[in-house]
Amino acid sequence: MHDLQELLDNNARWAESINERDPEFFAKLARQQTPEFLWIGCSDARVPANEIVGMLPGDLFVHRNVANVVLHTDLNCLSVIQYAVDVLKVKHILVTGHYGCGGVRAAMQDQQFGLIDGWLRSIRDLYYVHRHDVAQLPTEEAQVDRMCELNVIQQVSNVAQTTIVQNAWHRGQALSIHGCIYGIKDGRWKSLDTNISGLDQLPQQYRLRPIG
Repeated sequence: MHDLQELLDNNARWAESINERDPEFFAKLARQQTPEFLWIGCSDARVPANEIVGMLPGDLFVHRNVANVVLHTDLNCLSVIQYAVDVLKVKHILVTGHYGCGGVRAAMQDQQFGLIDGWLRSIRDLYYVHRHDVAQLPTEEAQVDRMCELNVIQQVSNVAQTTIVQNAWHRGQALSIHGCIYGIKDGRWKSLDTNISGLDQLPQQYRLRPIG
């Protein structure tokens, strides 16, 4: 069992090791934040964003929630996207799920889990749409993993449908959204070949004109 002092000691050793390699690292980090990537991922403790893609602190702007969901009513997630796009001017948004996601698995069941049920409702709706195709897969694990992929694809669309992203495209800002997934069993992060870089890739009903 870890206690707070052990974590503090770990931090001290980590900071010292960074300083040994680059004495100016933290000074440079404190002066500016200029990441080119926004990571929208799952809160699962086994999915450490920076480490997965080999990036240092300051290289990746990160938002995490259960099952990497992007809801148009979630002011927390939308605020992160707005700051990343409008202020930091990130060039890429990486929507990253992971295989075996507990949130996705819960959304596929008829059991109550509590407050989280409301949060996962959109994934439950998505599962209902794809339930017959998913049921053709041979094992429960394969079914859950396929839903993890479908969830990422849906969340990429949700990001692209925000006025934040669409206004960036209207301004001519270079911005791409990518759907990716991480395998906890093998540590590999891969693209789902779901990429959106402009309004012309959206269904007509989701394209919004700028105000004024």
